[in-house]
Amino acid sequence: MKRDDMAQDSATPSQDSRRKLNRRGWTALALLLVVAAGAAGWYGYRQRHPEPVPVKLETVAAGRGDIEQVVNATGNVAMQSYVDVGTKVSGQISDVYVAIGELVKEGKLLVAISPAVQAGRLESNRAQMARLKAELAGQNAQLDFAQLQFQRQTQLKAENATREETYESSRMGMYSAAAKVDAINAQIQQLDATMKEDDAIQKQTKVVAPISGTVVALSARVGQTLSANQDVLMRIADLSRMSVQARVAEEDVTRLHKGMTAYFTTPGYPGKRWAGKLRQIMLLPADDSGRQGKKAFYTVLFDVPNPSRELMAGMTADVFFVLARVEHAVTIPASLVVKPDSKGLQKLKVLRPDGKLETREVKIGIRDADKAQVLSGLKEDEQVLLPATAPSARDKSGQ
Repeated sequence: MKRDDMAQDSATPSQDSRRKLNRRGWTALALLLVVAAGAAGWYGYRQRHPEPVPVKLETVAAGRGDIEQVVNATGNVAMQSYVDVGTKVSGQISDVYVAIGELVKEGKLLVAISPAVQAGRLESNRAQMARLKAELAGQNAQLDFAQLQFQRQTQLKAENATREETYESSRMGMYSAAAKVDAINAQIQQLDATMKEDDAIQKQTKVVAPISGTVVALSARVGQTLSANQDVLMRIADLSRMSVQARVAEEDVTRLHKGMTAYFTTPGYPGKRWAGKLRQIMLLPADDSGRQGKKAFYTVLFDVPNPSRELMAGMTADVFFVLARVEHAVTIPASLVVKPDSKGLQKLKVLRPDGKLETREVKIGIRDADKAQVLSGLKEDEQVLLPATAPSARDKSGQ
């Protein structure tokens, strides 16, 4: 055999091996491309058709508790009963016997005044009265004598035993004596009226408490000069009961009525409330409200007991007028309530024990800021679906 033929024969197996390796590589590459194309296609499919994400349903249980529907307003605490104490005399204050915040009983001496009417005038009037009464006694005696003279002359005239002039003189003497008696009596009455007035003025120099209460304002000072019927010396108030003056908007005041329950809180006593009954609704708007297109507000009054004197005039009051109240009612959050229909019904989704949702018609009663009363259609502890977590139609179908 020739050397070239031997060379060719020895090279043949090596070429076959390379060919086989090349075929395997291409096959592997093709498989890799197919896998990559499949993965890309699957990814694109899932991008277009994502798997449904499970929806977590959030629910709230129907509870039971007290609920009340109220009209809210703001106002102030005021004194219900008070008296401004003054004086009817002119003079100068000599003593002040009370201080602000002091409790006083009716009839207690508050202020002493040195009057402008002098004591000498009182004594002079008494002396003059004594003189007039003595003069009256003498004049009455003269009147009695003149009447006797006239009676005698009348008898004598009937018997024609006296002259006409004597008879007329006795009659005039009797009338003159009677006129003098009347004049003295008039002077006595006039002087008596003056003396009573002076005596009343003298008594009014002692200013006493007209009611029992607390001195809440005091302007009287020792040495102060007073003018009759012009000066207010102090204010005495009965603080055992206070009045609340609330400003209620025009759209709410028509829902209020006399005798309804009302209560309030004040920042001075957090967590504490005072309650009373509505006493009066003022018929005219408060202050300058209701003018030139402004909303009208009306003053509504109710009284509360204040035995410990905690409440003070001017305190801010957050007032609540109770329109309705129900105890131990089935309730749901107010956020679940939409505008009910004409029958007071609305639809809610309720989660049954088997995990399925059920649409119910629920009748809603009264509401407050946080919760609403359920009259029918729902029981205590049943789970109501919150609107934000309700599954959509797409979520249910998975498409």
